[in-house]
Amino acid sequence: MNNFIQTRGNDNSRNQKASFEEVILNPNASFGGLYTLEKLPQIDFKPLLNLNYSQLSEKIFDELQLTLDKEILQEALKSYETFDNPKNPAPLIQTEKNIYFQELYHGPTRAFKDMALQPFGIIFSKLAQNKNKKYLILTATSGDTGPATLQTFANQADIFVLCLYPKGGTSDVQELQMITQEAKNLKILGIKGDFDTAQNILKSLLKDEDFKKALEAKNFSLSAANSVNFGRIAFQIIYHIWGYLTLVRDKKIPFGQKIYIVIPSGNFGNALGAFYAKMMGLPIEKIIIASNPNNILTEFIQTGIYNIKDKTLIKSYSPAMDILKSSNIERLLFALFGASRTKELMQNLEENSFYKLKPKELSQIQSHFLATFCDDKGCLQTIKESFEKGYLIDPHTATGLKAAKTFCEDTPIIICSTAEWSKFAPTVIQAIFEKQLNDKEAINMMQKQKDIQIHPFIKNLFSKPIVHTEVLDKDKIKSSILNWLE
Repeated sequence: MNNFIQTRGNDNSRNQKASFEEVILNPNASFGGLYTLEKLPQIDFKPLLNLNYSQLSEKIFDELQLTLDKEILQEALKSYETFDNPKNPAPLIQTEKNIYFQELYHGPTRAFKDMALQPFGIIFSKLAQNKNKKYLILTATSGDTGPATLQTFANQADIFVLCLYPKGGTSDVQELQMITQEAKNLKILGIKGDFDTAQNILKSLLKDEDFKKALEAKNFSLSAANSVNFGRIAFQIIYHIWGYLTLVRDKKIPFGQKIYIVIPSGNFGNALGAFYAKMMGLPIEKIIIASNPNNILTEFIQTGIYNIKDKTLIKSYSPAMDILKSSNIERLLFALFGASRTKELMQNLEENSFYKLKPKELSQIQSHFLATFCDDKGCLQTIKESFEKGYLIDPHTATGLKAAKTFCEDTPIIICSTAEWSKFAPTVIQAIFEKQLNDKEAINMMQKQKDIQIHPFIKNLFSKPIVHTEVLDKDKIKSSILNWLE
């Protein structure tokens, strides 16, 4: 089923439409755009209430006509067996009358990216093996995508992964999750710059014809594991549906009652999954975007202006959201305004670092979204207040909780809790105890608190040898990759 089209139209160098398998293996679209679904189905979610997580995933894949060998999908969904509770990989925790946290971090790397990347990695690997091809997968990370991608692809046959991360721009735990990787098919490079620099390098490599020819000479095809790849977005739709159905199953709300979903957002993939679920008929009143001090998304949703001309990236206490160019906004623009307008807006952003929506377009965006942001002081305060009430959160989730308190009182609200506290332990300690500690010291201190556990995956990091030490300027990345693949 060829039901994927390109967000900026077709440059006639490829087919007008593509299949799910094609866009997973080759996510690069015409004019530097993205692949996205041509249309979204309307779904009656009520009959899905009693499905388990894997059954729900299979049903949503069917409804979206994401054609994939059933055995491959079922094997991919088995990746949730490595989560803390395989039957409920994305549980809801109620903390106040109308506030529920959807804990999306119960996978092996303790961040929400596992929800999509663990099954995605199995699908990609199986499809690649069926093609009998070698693939180089590129990924750029602000801290969570990298560890999850490396975890899912480690030691996979004929798959090689190059991960770019901003040196000094992640937590120590996130960095250790990457640079201690021992699998021979993985290469991790620190870069001098921020996440936007890393993402720009990735996008330029995906479009670099000389680079692709050099890879072809080595019998490699090129792909990506960032959320430019729709294979990830597909799985990010499902847990939003699961969260709503859980509220109904637990008799917290009657089916059909609308809720709010709050999403700490940087690159907008998680929010896009919620938007697609809403467009498919899930009863969502509004999706609330919670930004950090890099509040570009809040400005965009409130004003219709996307302006990074005069912006410098701020290093914040929620570093996974330290992003100025949110890739998946492009898929939102396409869904609401079509390919021609999306191409116009995105070219303005690339050429002028700016675009502005028309009043009618802004109204369409605001019919689905609200937005606010949280500065670092508010982040620390929110972590402390939540801890004192008995619930421990990380700094990204704190931006979501602050947003929930800003907008909602009487309407049930699900906050996407995107990472376990242990990935940002120094910030948590600073918030609660006003102490300055490194990651290891902070984790040890938190473990002394009542009922606070640490996952072995995190605990064991500090004794693992460091394997990857390179930190490069952006102009040396390409040659480093090609030398590695010799």
